[in-house]
Amino acid sequence: MKSSEITKSKVLQEAITLFNTKGYRATSLSDITNATGLTKGAIYRHFENKEQLEIEAFQKMMHSIFETLQKRIKAERNTRDKLFCVLELFQDYINEPFFSGGCPLLNVSTEVDDTTMILKDKALQALTVFRNSIETIVINGKTHKEVNAIVNEKLVAIVMISSLEGGIMMSKLQDSNNDIETVVKHLKNWIVADVLL
Repeated sequence: MKSSEITKSKVLQEAITLFNTKGYRATSLSDITNATGLTKGAIYRHFENKEQLEIEAFQKMMHSIFETLQKRIKAERNTRDKLFCVLELFQDYINEPFFSGGCPLLNVSTEVDDTTMILKDKALQALTVFRNSIETIVINGKTHKEVNAIVNEKLVAIVMISSLEGGIMMSKLQDSNNDIETVVKHLKNWIVADVLL
């Protein structure tokens, strides 16, 4: 890697940690210069402004999570195991998070509003990718006669994502795995009883 690429990567890594633990609004450019040891001018050589840095940091986090998730999904042979591997990734996230501070999608979605439309749009795009991944698993499951034909794939995605994100939030807040484990167990039972053939 070139020196400029190394510098940009360093800035992104430090920004990711700060944004995901301290928050996007609460993190100042001074926080990032202190963490990286770089000047504001050096950071602005790689990022047009703080907003661009926020967007690239968020996208890098989500890309890393989705890449891991897609690999795990592809490695599984049937619909049950594909859906279960999504659940287990979230359950494992409490003990082995991809990034300090919790789920980047949950964190950014609770912070963005109509004054941060670009970042909000990026979060919405990430949510759409996640929903589409689950919906595709269910649709493919119907094709392979592994999922009940009357199952609504959109409903499965909504229930899974909202339950998992809520379970992560509750477990993180209480410093306990109990809630996410309860959510995952319930979702597995629901998938077996009401989704799969």
